[in-house]
Amino acid sequence: MPEEGAALLEELMRFRPEGLTANGWAVKAGVSRTIWTDLRRHGNPSRRTLEKLLGAAGMSLAEFEALRAGHAAPTPLADGMLADGSRGWRAAPLAPIPLFETRAAGEWGRKGSNIEVHAIDRAKVAGKVDRPAALTADGGAYAVTIAGESMWPRFRAGRRLLVSPAASVAAGDDVLVELARGPVLVKELTRRSPSRIELRQFSPDVTFEVSTNDVRAMHKIVGEAV
Repeated sequence: MPEEGAALLEELMRFRPEGLTANGWAVKAGVSRTIWTDLRRHGNPSRRTLEKLLGAAGMSLAEFEALRAGHAAPTPLADGMLADGSRGWRAAPLAPIPLFETRAAGEWGRKGSNIEVHAIDRAKVAGKVDRPAALTADGGAYAVTIAGESMWPRFRAGRRLLVSPAASVAAGDDVLVELARGPVLVKELTRRSPSRIELRQFSPDVTFEVSTNDVRAMHKIVGEAV
């Protein structure tokens, strides 16, 4: 688990309701077993999942983020002062993240492969989404919309995913792979080598390989946007 994910999970667990196990907390909050397992494995909860868990603990997401920010390094303000929670100063609001226009683009590879691909138009910004604190320093972060059901139950069609080019990628992470010829793959990275990456989609369940020569870039999906 990346350091930022481990730190977020550690801080989140401090607010587990008294008398409940971690799993009991997830059940009370209405968080599915799949999402809860993924959260504890990767430390990359969506804002919706955080809101559910914190709501079950009697706390709002805004309060949680404010507490986290209070432990972070001071943030420079426009006039050169520093935002310091202990002195009542408030940091400048985080810049929103662009949501690029996304659409389904058929299948990858041979006909009947059932491996779903997307097309992203970076010239067309379909909207903006809130930037989580974890992506404060990632100026290249962006969001895309899932256009099909191939990653269900991990991601439902229509959900907006936060993508971080700056985050390190490891086996077990959800990734957005830009292919050299244009389309992109939104899958789970299961294995990688200097010559190949192995990816998995969930519906239908297919594991397949892509040559690194066919990959322009691979970015980590860090969670869902609200």
